[in-house]
Amino acid sequence: MTSHPGDLDDVPGAGAEAGALVLAATPIGNVEDASPRLRRLLATADVVAAEDTRRLHALADRLGVTVRGRVVSSHEHNEAARADELLDVVDGGGTVVVVTDAGMPTVSDPGFRVVARAVERDLRVTTAPGPSAVLTALALAGLPTDRFTFEGFAPRKPGERARALAALAAEPRTMVFFEAPHRIAATLEAMAQAFGTDRPAAVCRELTKTYEEVLRGPLGTLAADVAARAEAGDGLRGEICVVVGGAPPVEAPSAESLVDEVLERVAAGERLKEAAADVAAAAGVSRRDLYNAALAARQG
Repeated sequence: MTSHPGDLDDVPGAGAEAGALVLAATPIGNVEDASPRLRRLLATADVVAAEDTRRLHALADRLGVTVRGRVVSSHEHNEAARADELLDVVDGGGTVVVVTDAGMPTVSDPGFRVVARAVERDLRVTTAPGPSAVLTALALAGLPTDRFTFEGFAPRKPGERARALAALAAEPRTMVFFEAPHRIAATLEAMAQAFGTDRPAAVCRELTKTYEEVLRGPLGTLAADVAARAEAGDGLRGEICVVVGGAPPVEAPSAESLVDEVLERVAAGERLKEAAADVAAAAGVSRRDLYNAALAARQG
């Protein structure tokens, strides 16, 4: 029988990741989302580098998997120092699996530094893809998904948070944020101030878990509702993603609406050509159209 790409015969088995650093996604909530490949990797890897070794062992127990390789901790505080130790195993032909507490390594989680070092050393890096809170929230939000940007956690300090969000006010793509339960009310209020109370958004919590909840609506409404729930002792709990619609397109003004501004500058001593060019560039309209409109108004 002829084998074609995608046939089951082409699916790699044990040992296929030998000599590789493997970034393996773990369930973000529902343990049934664990892939067969994740189970195999945990059982066969030479080294499993985990963000939290206790959580790794708890996950393995729930999956019914025995981790036979060496288990080491690799988190934001020791990842850079441990990178070469892990990559020496890869360089020697072994398999090193990197897992975080939930979701895909490197996405607001450890993993980036060891990957960057592997690239420097020209060692193989691959992934065992799987659950992602970012993509799950994006799919559930009901907002445009053709273009989006992941912004991670908003700054904790109010001033820094306000400045960071203000810089995103004109972002046209859908935005995905992570947030902690004790900061979600303040963050939503800051988003409503920065993006406008009418900007559509969704607050997604406990994704894939028993108490999964998705709140959708304008930012102003969401901010008020979440704040009210917190005051009533029913504040949001668990892992939270906030998805915010991008800024609506700004319609450029017509050349005719800018004629008065051009003529005022001409009256103040500027040449018509330079005044029209300057105003057109600032407004994003055709320089020629504005010049012709101003010239016609001046002659009329």
